[in-house]
Amino acid sequence: MTRLHLFDLDGTLLHGTSAPVEISRQLGLEAETVALDRAISSGRIGPPEYATQVHALWAGLTEAHVVAAFEAAPWLSRIREVWAEITCRGDYCAVVSLSPSFFVERLTSWGAHAAHGSVFPAVPFTEPVDPAGVLSAAAKVRIADRLCAEFGVTRADCVAYGDSMSDLDLFSAVPVSVAVNADRHLTGLATHTYTGKDLWEAYELVRAA
Repeated sequence: MTRLHLFDLDGTLLHGTSAPVEISRQLGLEAETVALDRAISSGRIGPPEYATQVHALWAGLTEAHVVAAFEAAPWLSRIREVWAEITCRGDYCAVVSLSPSFFVERLTSWGAHAAHGSVFPAVPFTEPVDPAGVLSAAAKVRIADRLCAEFGVTRADCVAYGDSMSDLDLFSAVPVSVAVNADRHLTGLATHTYTGKDLWEAYELVRAA
């Protein structure tokens, strides 16, 4: 049976932080983005408002900032090893995140078969962000369905890895899920729970099945 492993980014592959916070750190705007992360986590703003506000913060963003943020981010260990193992077994792995596409898509170079994020304009910005391209919890399920069709699997063949409210819909849609360093929103929903900094250990919870 071929399986599709679906990974969240912020708080899941990235330990204790988000891609926007790591990008903003390069610009000296970390505190402002942490405040936005808290606002979206508490439901005070939605994904389109969040994207619009971080886009405004990043008026001076360059490709060099993005590269530095990606390289310095606190990634879980053994991500590439997990994805290589998944590929070796004939399975697929994909990243689906609300974070900007220009950051998320870099993970294809680490072995992800697909990577989808909220659609932002190219860096440096000369255009506004289009709210229609900003992902939501429900959009993660729609993207998962498209990936299933692309890879010839069904929802019944999927494993989801996530940490927060943005993963609720996907956890409800697939039969196997792993809560990775998760918050209260996923309590009782996940098939497995993992706390730590090594993706291989989280993957081993479902590897033998």
